[in-house]
Amino acid sequence: MNKIYGYIRVSSVDQNEARQLAAMQRLQVPEKHIYLDKQSGKDFERPNYQNLIGKMQQGDLLYILSIDRLGRNYKEIQKQWRYLTGEKGIDICVIDMPLLDTRQYKDLLGTFISDIVLQILSFVAESERDNIRKRQAQGILAAKAKGVRFGRPEAAIPKNFTNLVTQWRQNQLPMKDLLKKCQISRATFYRRLRELDPAE
Repeated sequence: MNKIYGYIRVSSVDQNEARQLAAMQRLQVPEKHIYLDKQSGKDFERPNYQNLIGKMQQGDLLYILSIDRLGRNYKEIQKQWRYLTGEKGIDICVIDMPLLDTRQYKDLLGTFISDIVLQILSFVAESERDNIRKRQAQGILAAKAKGVRFGRPEAAIPKNFTNLVTQWRQNQLPMKDLLKKCQISRATFYRRLRELDPAE
């Protein structure tokens, strides 16, 4: 008996998948057949997507809310679509785009129209991914210009750091003891040392 599956993807762990999940529930996709990845759509190396593809068999139906939930790589989306519908014989329904429902358009004209729509939406999905990356980069540059720091905060060094360095240079303080007193790593020590004395 043919089975119904649903695939949900969000780009990161802090994004909400509720809208996609609600769409699957309205279509009565069994909960155990809904697969979710919280990962970028740049490729298809996603653990739950791969599990889903391994489970699906010829004649099964896959629901996705929109084509960009499948992926955001123009060539890879089309390649994956052809693999699923051609080689595996799976039907796909893109909920937000009724023209992309392989159950409805089996004739040559229908396939031609679906291919055009798929190409356009795949292009839009990848373009949006590029735009998101550009906006993120611009945002980071603007934030840095305002003095916002990214990443982990730098480890604080003690007020007597210069004295400890002097002792270390005079072989009065072993490196391991210096690092312990400063509570920093060796890499951080040498970075701070270069900041103190660029000639180092």
